[in-house]
Amino acid sequence: MYKLTKIIKGKPFIIALWFGLSLFAVIKSVVLGHSHIHNNYFVYKYNFLNVIHQQNLYLSYPQHYFDLNHYGPIFSLIIAPFALLPDEAGVILWVVFNAWVLLKAIQLLPIKQEYYLLIILLCAHELMTSASNVQINPLIAALIVFSYVFIRKEQDFWAAFMICLGTFIKLYGIVGLAFFFFSNHKLKLIGSMIFWSAVLFVLPMAISSPSFIIQTYHDWYADLIHKNGDNIISTREDISVMGMVRKIAFPNLANLVILLPGIVLFALTYIRISCFKNLNYQLLIVASTLIFPVIFSTGSESPTYIIAFVGVAIWFINVSKPASYTDISLLIFALILTSLSPSDLFPKYLKVNYVDPYALKALPCFIIWLKIIYETWFRKFLKNDLNIFSEKDIKTVAA
Repeated sequence: MYKLTKIIKGKPFIIALWFGLSLFAVIKSVVLGHSHIHNNYFVYKYNFLNVIHQQNLYLSYPQHYFDLNHYGPIFSLIIAPFALLPDEAGVILWVVFNAWVLLKAIQLLPIKQEYYLLIILLCAHELMTSASNVQINPLIAALIVFSYVFIRKEQDFWAAFMICLGTFIKLYGIVGLAFFFFSNHKLKLIGSMIFWSAVLFVLPMAISSPSFIIQTYHDWYADLIHKNGDNIISTREDISVMGMVRKIAFPNLANLVILLPGIVLFALTYIRISCFKNLNYQLLIVASTLIFPVIFSTGSESPTYIIAFVGVAIWFINVSKPASYTDISLLIFALILTSLSPSDLFPKYLKVNYVDPYALKALPCFIIWLKIIYETWFRKFLKNDLNIFSEKDIKTVAA
């Protein structure tokens, strides 16, 4: 069905496409000149510089950038190697790093090569959307995937690191706890999370001061509360289920009216305890976990959807074989409305008058997420469904 042999033979092209599309956008901005480098890069750079100089990370600094920083102080250490370079080199290498780390995370999933290549092929355009905005979201997606990968490999110490690092950067990483029930060493995972939380809390103090970093966490909390309120009335953000409903019909809708049922549905995916060792079931949870924080976050923007779209791609390669017309139609729907809608390939009239004003980019991912929820409850996992995994991975689970 997928012409998998051709996909394998096309590996160099797919890898080149993965990096090439992202590099095209950022190199174009560098060639045009310093003033065209995306504002987000300077937000990231000054996260590091403000930590060093002990200046409030969450105030406005219009002399340097025209937005606000919303990332935790630990991010200063991640962006530091790039921030110390000339801006032209730093921004290009930052985009390459994000693309590379997400590629490595996908490669480590317990699936055959042709299926990871299919995932990156499906996600390449969405990655370009994120890269053209110099976003951190590919890294966040990678940390969530790594959380699952290390738990599956029984390397809970490193799984805890990925969960904590993602949380201390952007809070989204906390969803890595969704894989807790797949761990064979739950106490070790909990203990490791306590350890890494302490380490990541104090680590930025090495380039700043304890009092400033403690105050920064207080400032970060206040910033996130304020940002949530701003997102609700934003036309650029709140590309979420709540935002979609608010913009289409109920402008005063409270987040909890949608968010609470979403949390309940997500929690109910764990009712099939007997399936916890099943790799197909585990990938459904991974896909759901990647989609959930994006479609239920008021802070979601168009570039945030690289996180959710990795979930969509993982869901699709994991569907029962052969894929049904419904599954194929949902994927096409997501490719067109979610992935292509921000680009020039999508009709401008529809984008300006319908997709953007009504946050419709969230719609395909929401429908697919609901289908994933349904599958976690009722899908019959057949022997044929194991064909996406290597024999080694299947035997590891069986053992």
